[in-house]
Amino acid sequence: MAATDVDVFSNEEKRSLSLGGHVGFDSLPDQLVSKSVTQGFCFNILCVGETGIGKSTLMNTLFNTTFENEEASHYQNGVYLRPRTYDLQESNVHLKLTIVDTVGFGDQINKEESYKPIVDYIDTQFENYLQEELKIKRSLFNYHDTRIHICLYFIAPTGHSLKSLDLVTMKKLDSKVNIIPIIAKADTISKSELHKFKIKIMSELVSNGVQIYQFPTDDDAVAEINSSMNAHLPFAVVGSVEEVKVGNKTVRARQYPWGVVQVENESHCDFVKLREMLIRVNMEDLREQTHARHYELYRRCKLEEMGFKDTDPDSQPFSLQETYEAKRKEFLSDLQRKEEEMRQMFVNKVKETEAELKEKERDLHDKFEQLKRMHQEEKRKVEEKRRDLEEEMNAFNKRKVAAETLSLSQPLKKDKDKKN
Repeated sequence: MAATDVDVFSNEEKRSLSLGGHVGFDSLPDQLVSKSVTQGFCFNILCVGETGIGKSTLMNTLFNTTFENEEASHYQNGVYLRPRTYDLQESNVHLKLTIVDTVGFGDQINKEESYKPIVDYIDTQFENYLQEELKIKRSLFNYHDTRIHICLYFIAPTGHSLKSLDLVTMKKLDSKVNIIPIIAKADTISKSELHKFKIKIMSELVSNGVQIYQFPTDDDAVAEINSSMNAHLPFAVVGSVEEVKVGNKTVRARQYPWGVVQVENESHCDFVKLREMLIRVNMEDLREQTHARHYELYRRCKLEEMGFKDTDPDSQPFSLQETYEAKRKEFLSDLQRKEEEMRQMFVNKVKETEAELKEKERDLHDKFEQLKRMHQEEKRKVEEKRRDLEEEMNAFNKRKVAAETLSLSQPLKKDKDKKN
């Protein structure tokens, strides 16, 4: 069928028809729910905050369990991320939960590059998913998706303003992950200070262009509650797994000499609001936003780096096969050019080495000739000395013989004189 025919059919107005009886495709939502429950779900949380600010305690409180945790010291050389994956079940729903902790964040004197390990980790998870997508034989059905769905950014309850580290880190992360800022250990500042602190935080985020996650209001079912909760950001939370008896009931709370701070009491903190928004109402939207917005942005940038585009400069659709062939030809020509450069470089290197060897050979030959001349001169001097010594020895021997002859002739002359 010609392309023009396809365009004509696609532009035709769709007609609505009435069914004569029950067909059965109204059960599609039930089928989807059944399939999703069978597959299970995954959810990945990134906790960013200083050591000891209460990240692990809040996670234990949020999921009403105790996750294994190692105490982190304040003496880390750098920031590293520690992911832990757990299998949770509530009713018949299975959840594969991954909690990623930023160990050593904010503990160094030089905090200039503290955000880089976090950004690298998020990009690595996107890259792993992209590589799985690009495989010829894909297994996305049972692939463990480790892409970060939500970043809970823990803000220290100073009551003043955000630290430079907080602003820089959130600015670097806002295009890669959904960010929900939370004020940790909110029971350490008064309600009036907390209210001012929230306004100050939101004002600084807006003035610095930091995009945090906004609860969606396009769904009528949750538009009202999400809209009201957007006004409560950032959430001021308190975490505790300790149970304290208040009146006739036992609640999770923090016990102080001056009273009890109840974790699930909305007049004490925003923990219930955070749990409702994060888990009960918007968990699926966070997963969708991660895939449809943040991952798609990463995927698009990566494919554009590789030379793939939707349209050419003339706004005509690009063929994947044509793009692949063009990139292949470009790669082969670039490879051939580099091979030629390497070959020429090798030839030049060989010539340079040959010239160096010849120069060294000449130097060695000159040194050899010089040593040879020196040897001959020394040999000549030694010969002269040997001749001189031989002449001296001959003269000495002659004098010796003469002396011996003279000494022998003297006694004979004396004997003759006596006889006479």
